[in-house]
Amino acid sequence: MTSVADPKSVKVNLTTGTGLDIEWKDGHRSHYSFPFLRDACPCALCDEERSKTGRQPGEAPKPKAGELPMFKPAAKPLSAEGVGKYAIRFKWNDGHELGIYSWQFLRDVCPCEECGAVKHSA
Repeated sequence: MTSVADPKSVKVNLTTGTGLDIEWKDGHRSHYSFPFLRDACPCALCDEERSKTGRQPGEAPKPKAGELPMFKPAAKPLSAEGVGKYAIRFKWNDGHELGIYSWQFLRDVCPCEECGAVKHSA
């Protein structure tokens, strides 16, 4: 059985640092920047932090009141690997590597305009 969350092709642009591109079997194309993916990390730790602050997956954390913005390098994976036939995992430059990004999760958080319009009309 094929699901819309089954990728036809997946391209991780590690060298250029431009992000992750997925062409889905239904013809839809998604582009995810690496900072978006890092801020969307689906691991329990990141998910709990997001739910406490009301952030959506992919939304950058807001600075705490009175906190000076610190320079931090842009999120970039050092490596990426497939997890079975259902997901991808990244090892990030900040040392984080717990998130397993399932194809279904990635399709659900697709940041394109078309998917955004569907989410906001639901």
